[in-house]
Amino acid sequence: MWIIKNRKIFYTFSSILVTVVIGLLLTWGIKFGIDFTGGSLLELSFKEEVPTHEELGSKLDEYDFLSGYSLRSSGDSSEILRSKEINDTEKNLVISGLQESYSVEEARFSSIGPTLGEELKTKAIMAVVLALFLIVLFIAFAFRHVSKPVSSWKYGGITIVAFLHDLIIPLGVFSIMGHYVGLEVDSLFITALLVILGYSINDTIVVFDRVRENLSEVPDELKEKKFESVVGKSINETLSRSINTSLTTLIALTALYIFGGAVTQAFSLALIVGVLAGTYSSIFLASPLLVSLSKKK
Repeated sequence: MWIIKNRKIFYTFSSILVTVVIGLLLTWGIKFGIDFTGGSLLELSFKEEVPTHEELGSKLDEYDFLSGYSLRSSGDSSEILRSKEINDTEKNLVISGLQESYSVEEARFSSIGPTLGEELKTKAIMAVVLALFLIVLFIAFAFRHVSKPVSSWKYGGITIVAFLHDLIIPLGVFSIMGHYVGLEVDSLFITALLVILGYSINDTIVVFDRVRENLSEVPDELKEKKFESVVGKSINETLSRSINTSLTTLIALTALYIFGGAVTQAFSLALIVGVLAGTYSSIFLASPLLVSLSKKK
């Protein structure tokens, strides 16, 4: 019950956090990778000594067609070079030039045109919007028999509010890391957002379903009066389940982040932040919002 009684504290905290993140997004934005902007990715594998970024950069600066490139370490002996789109001839020119100073070979090379990048960005937005729309419909249908003191469609609306909260927090983290360390958002990040969507909503629905079960045991004439205590009881009954599920998930994601390599680091980082935000919102934001809506009504 203490969560419900102190809900305004959690509302204030979430509002401040979301406001700060929106400010970061407006100021720094998100650094999109070549999946969305178009460009080339070349992974270089060094067999002996791995040069520093400064040493490697001094060699790459000689090639005008690599203007605006970025370097990122991948494991102990590889470097990932991202640049605007280059062809095979230019790629081979870079590798042959580096081979004069280092024992290096091509590990991976891929290019995406700007048109395809824009198409991926559009489809990513459409995927998230469509998923949200279908989820609202499903929740409204699943809770169709719950109308007192909060109507069924409001359960769906609160679920979406909680998810948007969980969505914006990872965006803020990636905005900060993109600004300071050059972390880019790729297609795997969109996959991570959809996973966060499912995880966050699942966690919220578990609590809401317990509210529905406990509310069914209360006579209609007392539902409005006892709604706050019912929500508080439902949170207490699902609290340990939510925390334990999140902890086990975070352990696996942390292991993936540490040992999974550069390819999956951004993906696992987004999931770690999303799981933390989703656990918080399902307990301290979504359920208290039910009570606030019933009070307002």
